[in-house]
Amino acid sequence: MSRFTDSASTSYSLSILAMEEASRVGQREADIDHLFLALTVSEQTAGQVLRSLGISIDAAREAVASQHVEQLAGLGIQAEAPGPGRIVFHETDGYEWGERAAKVLQNANGSGKRGDAAAVLRELLAEPSGMIESILKRLGASSEAVRAELDRVERLSDRPSGSKSADALSGTAAAFVPAPIDDVWRLLSDASRLPDWDPTIGSVENGIAASSAGQSWAARTRSTRPDGTPITVKPRFVNQRVEVAEVDEPRLIEWRAAYPDAARANSRRMSIALEPAAGGTQLHIEYAWVRTSTSRVRRLLGLVLRPLNRFLIWIQLGQLRAGISRAFR
Repeated sequence: MSRFTDSASTSYSLSILAMEEASRVGQREADIDHLFLALTVSEQTAGQVLRSLGISIDAAREAVASQHVEQLAGLGIQAEAPGPGRIVFHETDGYEWGERAAKVLQNANGSGKRGDAAAVLRELLAEPSGMIESILKRLGASSEAVRAELDRVERLSDRPSGSKSADALSGTAAAFVPAPIDDVWRLLSDASRLPDWDPTIGSVENGIAASSAGQSWAARTRSTRPDGTPITVKPRFVNQRVEVAEVDEPRLIEWRAAYPDAARANSRRMSIALEPAAGGTQLHIEYAWVRTSTSRVRRLLGLVLRPLNRFLIWIQLGQLRAGISRAFR
């Protein structure tokens, strides 16, 4: 993956994760503590290093909350940490980066730096306020320990390839979910729970857990956004048919979705491989629009729209990753 793609992908995924964490405590500005929380569930090397040191999302949330209470007490303000809240980022708007977090991201993308999650973590460790060092101390770690482990892992491993697209209508991405593989499997393999993580599906009729390839259900396309805003859906795209193309419990699930009222429309394919990882489950997601027409005109149109298609696939992969992760946070 190029430096630009690394940077863009990392900034996009960390922005979603950090602002989701900010939304849990009723904030609209994501600061360095939210960025740190986002890194604990990153699928990249930085997240793997933090989790290998025993820094889980739950432990980090507790440490961040305790740090804020102590800071307020130092100002003579007695307050309890906010209770655990629900992520509402996808249902609301008005979020932005705080000055400190924006500076960290800017530095991670500076000259000679790659802009991936490891670069962001290194800049966060060097951030001068001392907040991250204090949080790490509460977690039984230190900036030096995290930096040393990051150095060791990066020396031993090749740089991950990350998401890629060999075709204008397909792409892949890695993701980390802070939950055991069996829990993640139950989410991804249950047709009735597709609306919980697939942003295009609003409901599934009589959905149950998938047990064999060939099972299929009638579904309806989502007609409202999480914030209640209506989505305009053309009549021929209202109905979907979701089918299990492949299932290997609890290692692989592949879903296909077609539009029975739009015979010439591309169908969608989502293949998700699962494997246990420290602190949760690692996912490899393949997403594709499957052509139903191979006419010369359609092929030429595909070439013309290739850049747009790549961008849309990238966005949809990001939405899938966010939806699956959010279900367990």
